[in-house]
Amino acid sequence: MRHLILALCLASPLAAQSVETDLELVLLADASGSIDADELAFQRQSYAAAITDPAVVSAIENTLYGSIAVTYVEWATNQSTVVDWTIIADMDSATRFAEALIGPPRQASGRNAIGSALLYGKDQIEGNDIRGFRRVIDFSGDSMGNTYGPPITVARDEVVAAGITINALPILRNDSFMGFDLPQAYEQSIIGGPNAFVMPARSGPEFTDAVRRKLILEIAGTTPETDFASLLLDGLKISE
Repeated sequence: MRHLILALCLASPLAAQSVETDLELVLLADASGSIDADELAFQRQSYAAAITDPAVVSAIENTLYGSIAVTYVEWATNQSTVVDWTIIADMDSATRFAEALIGPPRQASGRNAIGSALLYGKDQIEGNDIRGFRRVIDFSGDSMGNTYGPPITVARDEVVAAGITINALPILRNDSFMGFDLPQAYEQSIIGGPNAFVMPARSGPEFTDAVRRKLILEIAGTTPETDFASLLLDGLKISE
């Protein structure tokens, strides 16, 4: 039965039927004014490369259900879905998701509304027809600005209360942001829920590698501190 469902749903927008999977994952990527066109394209390429990395696909195939559901959202003043919910269960479905991610034009712009972005991610999870064993928002950004919408911690608490974990990838441009430590700020105000973690990275190749590592941890439901995660990351290094 599981294989029949996957055959109907692999790497295409999900149909009306309810689907069971291991993980519902919202990739919530920064598209605010601090992210120029080249950086936006690089972010998408990094996520496309990550989702098709052999170690990431292997992690997906070895989950309880053998699949995850993923959507890619860009956030700024507004929030917009770039690639709708997609079941990924093998390299072919991962590749089709990656191809869908590269093509569309910029979907969000303006200043920051992190609180609104987190709530949008929550709505995407609660409004779909998927029953995920785990539910995660993968948030990335390069600041703590929150010009519009609800306070960040208020939104964070609402998301966590709904049973959704928030992980964060702070994009580092300097050692500090506005006089404070950005990873620490993300740890204090953005992440939450079971096994929540922060994985900082600088823009460039380090960012691409961090995205892959972060996906493996989220797919496995672990954190960078666990021995099991270390074994998975060793597998990623071997694949490079």
